[in-house]
Amino acid sequence: MEKATHRIRGTTPEIEFAARELRRAMTPAEKVLWRELRGKKLRNFKFRAQHPVGRFILDFYCPAKKLAIEVDGGVHETQRERDGKRSELLALYGYRVLRFSNTDVMQDISGVLKCILEELGK
Repeated sequence: MEKATHRIRGTTPEIEFAARELRRAMTPAEKVLWRELRGKKLRNFKFRAQHPVGRFILDFYCPAKKLAIEVDGGVHETQRERDGKRSELLALYGYRVLRFSNTDVMQDISGVLKCILEELGK
């Protein structure tokens, strides 16, 4: 797969509004992870919560590393397929995507943070 060199464009007012609403209504797992990421707590990297990129809204995004972090709830196979296609498209534009389950975040936040730190070091 060849990587595109430009950004994903085309965020709409509706996507921006949805992102604001999602920031207000984070899941418990997203809140736990956001507490660890916000305010440059993780190796002084800035993260954004519920950040719009084109027609997508990323749970968390580090612009300096073009790193997206997604927290997935209990999803069925169709959602997994959709998430996989979305990750592939983001990769075409140079975004790296890490996915964690709600359970990972709630039961092993230190392991999740270790994985994120490893990715930030690349």
